[in-house]
Amino acid sequence: MKIMGRKTVKADKTSAPMVKTSNGGAGIKTPRRAPSHEEIAARSYELYLARGGEPGHAEEDWLRAEAELGGAG
Repeated sequence: MKIMGRKTVKADKTSAPMVKTSNGGAGIKTPRRAPSHEEIAARSYELYLARGGEPGHAEEDWLRAEAELGGAG
């Protein structure tokens, strides 16, 4: 058995540390796409309804929806 960096090599098999991902995969990373305008708008509307339809918080709802969906920044 040889140790090469953080990988352990046994004969012809290699094992590497597992990477925990939010998508539940076993170390498989998928690129995260930005949410669409429609997705943000739908989530913003859900936030508006959850607040009881109180007007005057449209920008706050939009920014929160962006943050929740990963589109902030």
